[in-house]
Amino acid sequence: MKKTLEKLFNKEKLTTAEAENILTKIATGEYNNSQIASFLTVFLMRSITVEELSGFRNALLNLCVKIDLSDFNTIDLCGTGGDGKNTFNISTLSSFVVAGAGYKVAKHGNYGVSSISGSSNMLEYFGYKFTNDNDKLCRQLDTANICFLHAPLFHPAMKNVAPIRKELGMKTFFNILGPLVNPSNPQNQLAGVYNLEIAELYGKLFSTLDKNYTIVHTLTGYDEISLTSKFKIISNSKNEILSPADIGMKTYEEKEIFGGNSLQEAAKIFKNILSGNGTKAQNDVVLTNSAFAIQTINNKSFAECFQEAEKSLFDKNALKFFDDL
Repeated sequence: MKKTLEKLFNKEKLTTAEAENILTKIATGEYNNSQIASFLTVFLMRSITVEELSGFRNALLNLCVKIDLSDFNTIDLCGTGGDGKNTFNISTLSSFVVAGAGYKVAKHGNYGVSSISGSSNMLEYFGYKFTNDNDKLCRQLDTANICFLHAPLFHPAMKNVAPIRKELGMKTFFNILGPLVNPSNPQNQLAGVYNLEIAELYGKLFSTLDKNYTIVHTLTGYDEISLTSKFKIISNSKNEILSPADIGMKTYEEKEIFGGNSLQEAAKIFKNILSGNGTKAQNDVVLTNSAFAIQTINNKSFAECFQEAEKSLFDKNALKFFDDL
């Protein structure tokens, strides 16, 4: 670690292989807390490179509990979190809408970072039992079109880093790794990020991967399409900034997509929307994110994908698969 730190303090960058090696050793407990904290601090003072991010991703995927869902053409809808906006559970609701539209969803998620309720908090509240059993997850995909991969069950090596991250109390590069390390390596992905720099970094990394992808970021700081302002879209075929009006949507106020002040409030909002009783703002945000996810898989027009999402939500197919799960 000493040589690596000297290299980094000299403003040098790590190669993909070096980044993979160092994170593997960190995750398997080969370094003390002071060394790890020093390493993390470097990336608080400068941007991470795509080579470094790729190496860190490789390390976590190599160390994770392996899961094989390759018989299904799955998609993950996952954001980095950490945007501090405390919206309702947009990506989780969109995941059920996409499942209700007939697509297979392997949702990677965790407890909330900057919101009252992350995807794991919400599903746990409603009684879902987390599992890393391959057969159970495959059965869930068969019967409900969706399964949930609770990150701590698949990334046990991260336990060594968790106390240090908590003590630092600041965002580190681990905050942007979540959407990159789905242990099932889905063939399709809608990934949300909380700033433009990370959106471009993700774009470079995803362009090296063999998958269909759409990266989204709303310019007012959301790790999803919030319809509160213009938003960035990066995919296999495009890199553009759109306004809600460009896709036929209204621009909403931030307060209209607030997620509540408690887990109970968040759960009530979640179930209302899934039952077809959401507000116009809530429905439009969920359906827009769902439509871009569906478009990632099938490459139809946005309007066609939005119609598929609407049918899933308002015909209660999304609710049915939620109940099945």
